[in-house]
Amino acid sequence: MISGRLNTLRRSVPNLVIAQRVLDKMAAAAGHYIADETGEAMVGLLVPGTHTNGIPTLYVLDTIAPDETAVRQLHTFQQGDDLQDELLWWLRENWRVGREKHRSADRRPLEAKWDVPLRYLGDWHKQPGFMIQPSQGDLMTAKDWIADPSNETDFLLAPIVTLGHPSTASGTAAGANFITIPQDDDTCMRVDFWYLDSHSRDFLPIAPAVYPNEQLPSLVAYPWHLVNEPRFNAEYALLEKDGLLTSLVLWEATGNLPLEVCLLTARLGWNRLLILVTPWNYPAAPPAARIAPFVEMSPEDNIYAIFETLWDEAEPVPDPPGWAWSEGRYLIDYIYALEAVLDIREKSPAGGGKNTEDAEDGGASSSEEVS
Repeated sequence: MISGRLNTLRRSVPNLVIAQRVLDKMAAAAGHYIADETGEAMVGLLVPGTHTNGIPTLYVLDTIAPDETAVRQLHTFQQGDDLQDELLWWLRENWRVGREKHRSADRRPLEAKWDVPLRYLGDWHKQPGFMIQPSQGDLMTAKDWIADPSNETDFLLAPIVTLGHPSTASGTAAGANFITIPQDDDTCMRVDFWYLDSHSRDFLPIAPAVYPNEQLPSLVAYPWHLVNEPRFNAEYALLEKDGLLTSLVLWEATGNLPLEVCLLTARLGWNRLLILVTPWNYPAAPPAARIAPFVEMSPEDNIYAIFETLWDEAEPVPDPPGWAWSEGRYLIDYIYALEAVLDIREKSPAGGGKNTEDAEDGGASSSEEVS
């Protein structure tokens, strides 16, 4: 009777594969917040069971740490919101573009296997003591999340991390729903894996298999505008102060991933538009520019549809003569140098406005006011 129930549980949950990097991040975060609860969002794939007897497989590829709004206390943890959501969108958009780029009739079966959307899978959560199961509060939160149609998911993973287990507890039995990992202090970290879907009354145990990172797809690096908020805010403040209207668009500008962070800029009196193309690791890597025909835009317009048309019509702009990029410069300096060469900026009255030669020569510029 017991054996039959266990077989039913196994059939009701998918297979589970965890990238080694995920366990490494769990250990690092849990070790950093030893006295408090903590956790991270998990991202990965749901692959249909075409080659696994009809049982789908969840692949946990990476985690996303919460932003500074996260609440970490002894018996409380609440994830941050905005940054995690934006990083997840960045990863999903890059994954979507990558799928389209690699989709072909002659691709190998392994490549076709990964041709599924990247998605949010749930949160791992460090709990105090040896609380190896999700709490009733965790259960209610997960059920509410699944029931909300705007979240577009009918399941969640909820691994529980606990610390301080005896070193003799290391070693995991085949088919168990937990993993133990030796720590430097002669104890073990334990990770218990739990699964909940819309048909479950409670969390179900789900047995993990850990794969080396090189056997699973990797995700792109995070972009500068999300991980270097002070720099992004300074850039935008300078553009806004100088009267530039700016829209941010993620675009496949070079044919390679990660996507580029593009800034579509316009100024009153311009007869053309400038597209500034920044790589994911800007300002360590320099920006580039394209010039496009001027179009009228309103807040109701689809910026991506407009940008696609402008991109097709835009022409690359070489860097101005004598221009050299450094991390101490800002996009506004680049715009000043481009305006001087392209002659697209409205002429300033005598005695007023910005001397673009200063920007080109590395002299005083408005960027230095906030740097």
